Amino acid sequence: MDKVDQKPSPCLCSEPIFKSVFDTNFKLLRNFLIYKFRDVERAEDVAQNAFVKLWENCGILKPEQAKSFLYTTAIRLSLNQIKHDKVVQNFEIVSKPKSEHHESPEFLLEETELKNRLEKAINDLPEKQRTVFLMNRFDNQSYTEIAASLDLSVKAVEKRMHQALLSLRKVVKNV
Repeated sequence: MDKVDQKPSPCLCSEPIFKSVFDTNFKLLRNFLIYKFRDVERAEDVAQNAFVKLWENCGILKPEQAKSFLYTTAIRLSLNQIKHDKVVQNFEIVSKPKSEHHESPEFLLEETELKNRLEKAINDLPEKQRTVFLMNRFDNQSYTEIAASLDLSVKAVEKRMHQALLSLRKVVKNV
């Protein structure tokens, strides 16, 4: 007699019930995922995948469990995707060559040679000119600051800088 009083619960695997669950929950689930993860395309994909998982498990779930199953599954799928994206990004960073040059080998060789010539030319400058040049160009000090620290006039600093630049231009002009 007890068995007669109990109605069998509708099966989630039946097409009309599953369609009803889909129609009721898809848009809400998608919007929830858009709000949570701010990615419309991914939200649509994850919502669809959650319904696929629901269909795969429809035999063990009741229709009233469908909504909580969908949301839980969708969040887990989203978090797994985010975790996967981080792994991919880390791999790309690690596998990317340290310095990527788009220049030709000839250009790189010329650049290295010019750099070496300039370094040699700077080192060959008279000490007073070299000091002023390095303080201005590498320490970013103004002529006034250089004059104060070397106990010179600003005009003397300007003259030394001018002479240093003339010497360095000769090196660059020959390139």
